[in-house]
Amino acid sequence: MIEISNIAIPLGTLDGTVESEKHIVEQHVLKKYHLTKAQIASFELRRRSIDARKKSDVHLMFTVRIALVGGKEKERAFLRRLAHHRQDRNVRTVDEVPPRFPQRHTSTLDERPIVVGAGCAGLFCALTLAEAGLSPLLIERGDDAERRTTRVSRFNETGLLDTESNIQFGLGGAGTFSDGKLQTGTKSPLHRLILETFVEAGAPERILWDAKPHVGSDILPHVVTNIVHRIEEAGGEVRFRCRLDDIYLAQDGSISGIHVTQEHEGIERGEDIAAHEVVLACGHSARDVFELLHKKQVTLERKTFAMGARIEHLQTQIDKAQYGPAAGHLALGAAPYKLVSHLPSGRSAFSFCMCPGGYVVAAASEEGGVCTNGMSLSDRAGTNANAGILANVFPEDLPGDDPLAGLSLQRSCERKAFELGGGAYQAPAQLVGDFLKGQPSSAAGTVQPTYPRGVTWSTIEPALPPYIAETLRAAIPQMGKHLKGFDVADAVLTGVETRSSSPVRVVREKDGQSVSTRGLWPCGEGAGYAGGIMSAAADGISCAEHLIRETRE
Repeated sequence: MIEISNIAIPLGTLDGTVESEKHIVEQHVLKKYHLTKAQIASFELRRRSIDARKKSDVHLMFTVRIALVGGKEKERAFLRRLAHHRQDRNVRTVDEVPPRFPQRHTSTLDERPIVVGAGCAGLFCALTLAEAGLSPLLIERGDDAERRTTRVSRFNETGLLDTESNIQFGLGGAGTFSDGKLQTGTKSPLHRLILETFVEAGAPERILWDAKPHVGSDILPHVVTNIVHRIEEAGGEVRFRCRLDDIYLAQDGSISGIHVTQEHEGIERGEDIAAHEVVLACGHSARDVFELLHKKQVTLERKTFAMGARIEHLQTQIDKAQYGPAAGHLALGAAPYKLVSHLPSGRSAFSFCMCPGGYVVAAASEEGGVCTNGMSLSDRAGTNANAGILANVFPEDLPGDDPLAGLSLQRSCERKAFELGGGAYQAPAQLVGDFLKGQPSSAAGTVQPTYPRGVTWSTIEPALPPYIAETLRAAIPQMGKHLKGFDVADAVLTGVETRSSSPVRVVREKDGQSVSTRGLWPCGEGAGYAGGIMSAAADGISCAEHLIRETRE
């Protein structure tokens, strides 16, 4: 297989479709390297990115992989010919063994492993275990995708919050309603396997090569539903509206079972389930689970997390700032951004979960609290761009030594935001210009907030710790120097964003098990070991692989 990188394609030749891009890139390769279509056995896009460093020359960059008819012998001849005429550092041979799910084997487990939580970590952990023949039981406190979507829509329209099934809880976890962004700062050979699994489950093929892939919150429910079907077809069981309520420990402190509450047609029934292997992939918002772990003396520790607000701009403004005269071209789509500001105080602020052409969502999971997140649909055609604008909360910022102090801070900020919003899960909102001046707002400007429960114009500052508000106030003008218009006066801040990551880590050994409780496998974002869909899914697979190795010994 031959890989060719740094293929620059001007925008003028593209119409924004995958078919057009594939055809034009293939024709470019054939012409540049003096090949004919008959010589190509396979042609595969591997990476697509936007080069907007020069606003006067925005273009696309591609990497492709080709196989030649005749196999390795013809490919070696091609490379020799290329080397004879010129050096081309953009051409190389690749011979990778793609990662695969483990093969089925006979397990030594007396009981099937249990996976708690059907977010990306839990889904991919359960899928890996099922493919290996371990017949896992996957439990999820929230609903399947269809019922969950209904619950979320009802909350948006009426303010009736289902504390078990909402933006945070349900099939796919919080990622299902946060655009499905699949880019990650982590590196893992598992990433390709994860992307291929998403595509097989119905995600668009372009995520396999897009440098900043996303699925969209309109497509993700279908995708995660198909992954559930695959788990079941491989021998696993999936239960929805099934909440973990207790963990049972043996005399040696290891896991011996769990107690769950299963809801069916409004009737709840408790059940004890024997288990010696429990994967905890409950997500960062399962506060009752962290409280249960603390009560059971499972080793927990504080970790750094972040809080702030959602910031909204007109997407056309962001497009122009990022792409200049090329803004609006079909091949570019809605422009994203990623910003960070390091301040003299030693603190930093950064953008998080940026949603081009997206919407601010009502992400509450507890009664009497308001928190926000963002999402985009697959077409990213919304009027506004939004992102979390956050600053870190460090362990030393918290009082005392309670490992759950971060949870308490999140909860208090959400309740204050509920109060500032005036109840009914409305959110407090403030114009950026007023926030920078330290004065309340009374109405929107050109940017209309998209938070679905409605906003109350006031100030967001009382719902944030002073060091967070001060950091954001200092950072936003600095960010405006890097992205023109970011600090425009009528951009909208909607508060508060508190659930960007877990404030708690369930401490685990190198083998993946809890340092204090054998048979408990902390996994994913909630346990403090991931920071997005891709890293959570990779951690889920790795966790399952550790568990599988245990069963083979």
